[in-house]
This record gives sequence, structure tokens and C-alpha cells, in this order.
Amino acid sequence: MDAFITAGGHVRAREVHDHDPDAAGPVEARNAQEGFRGKALKATVNDATIPQSRSARKDSVAMRDRKRLPAPAAFDALGAEYERAFAESAAHHASLQRMLELLAPHSRVLDVGSGTGRPTAQVLAEAGHEVLGVDVSPVMVELARRQVPDASFECADIRHVTLENSSFDAACVYFSLLQMSRNDQSELVRRLGHVVTRRGLLMIATVPLDVEGVDVEFMGQEVQVTSFAAAAFTELVIEAGFSLLWEENTLFTPSYPGAVPEPQLFLLGRRT
Repeated sequence: MDAFITAGGHVRAREVHDHDPDAAGPVEARNAQEGFRGKALKATVNDATIPQSRSARKDSVAMRDRKRLPAPAAFDALGAEYERAFAESAAHHASLQRMLELLAPHSRVLDVGSGTGRPTAQVLAEAGHEVLGVDVSPVMVELARRQVPDASFECADIRHVTLENSSFDAACVYFSLLQMSRNDQSELVRRLGHVVTRRGLLMIATVPLDVEGVDVEFMGQEVQVTSFAAAAFTELVIEAGFSLLWEENTLFTPSYPGAVPEPQLFLLGRRT
């Protein structure tokens, strides 16, 4: 399962440039955003509302920093539990089917943030494509190698992996940018514009919120999240050299205790 992958929810899809009268309205989208932000900001509210001395504030920040886990440790701790929580991702499977319809036989596909290998690498490998998954979690990579033996997996930070230009026919990035800075997210998307062949595909998904460096508890793990608003994220993909073919917006509540509804954005682009 890929990092921060969504499942179920009230799924609404539309082709790019088509008008969709059933698309989520501003009130519904705002409610979802406020729910996510409320959860995300819960860990920091005390610092904002309770007067503290400078030393006390420093101690509070230091304690929070010690509790917050980097991505490898956070997803190592989750392991197979993460896959079980997000196994029924209807929107994710739908986006993969969109991609499969456009891929040539035996395409080479890069899966960024491949997690346990399911569903992305598994679906692509079973369709006859050559898949390389890259993930920072050793536990996730080991699970992926056992569960999807027909794909290859590398335990590494994608930001430091050497990838030749035009070496993949497609790339998938399912919710695996959320623990990177905005600069790193932007640089990676631009880089994928070179790694993917001309006319190649990019399937990318995120939680489209205008948040930066927000502390959040995710399935019992303290992590820090950064993202872009939907329009800014879409523009980032276009500026990287991809023409937008399809997009899907969904509201989804993950299947674990304390989860709140989250907006989700899926984009499929073709390199121009």
C-alpha cells in the first residue's frame, strides 16, 4: 500500500475540461479541510492558548520534536497494519485502471513511495508491466518484496536515487510526498518530468490542503505534513511538463480509530 493512500468515500470524478454539476461544493470541501486541519493542529493548540515562559515553550517544542518520527520510522512502525487500514481504496484502484488503459504493453513504471506493494505495484505487475518501487521504510520494502515478487523494490529516499532521463514509461506517486518540504516536492515532480519518456504518463495523488510543517497524529504515529492547495498542486504538475488528461476528487475517511474526512486529489498527466 502506498503512503497516505485513500479508500472509499464519496467519490466524484470528471474528465479535464468537462463540467461536472455534481462536483463537491465549497461548503463540503471547506468542512473536509477544517476537519483535517482540526486533527492536524490538535498537537499544537496548547502552545497557542496557554501562556508559557520562553524556556517552557522551548521544552514543549523539543518534546514534540522528539515524539515526531521521520517517514522511515513512522511507516516501519505501521507495517502491514497500514495496508489493512487502507486496503479498500476504490479511488486508488480506479486511477490505476485509468493508467492501465493508456500504458503500452510491458511498460517500465516507477512507483514512488511503493509501501507494501499493494495495490499499485501488484496491479501493474499482474498486467505485465516492469515495476520498480522505491520506499524509505525497510519494513514496507520487505513486505512488498514478499507480496509482489514480480516487481522490484529498493529501500531508499527517492530524492537521492539516481534515475536516468527518459528511463520510465510512467511514474506513480500516491500520497508519498506529504512528509517532504514544498521545495522537495516541487523538485521531485519536475524531476519526474525528465525521468518519464516523452508521451509517458504520471499518476500522482495528494491531500490538497494549503498546509506546511503541520504536526499530525497519523494512525498513532506523530508525523509532520506539508502539502499544496489543489490549484497550486495541479499547476506544479503542468509546469513539470505534463498535460492533464484526467482528475478525480474524493472525500475519504480512513478506516482506523479517530480518523477524520480528508479531501483527496488524483491527477493523470502525459508528458508533452
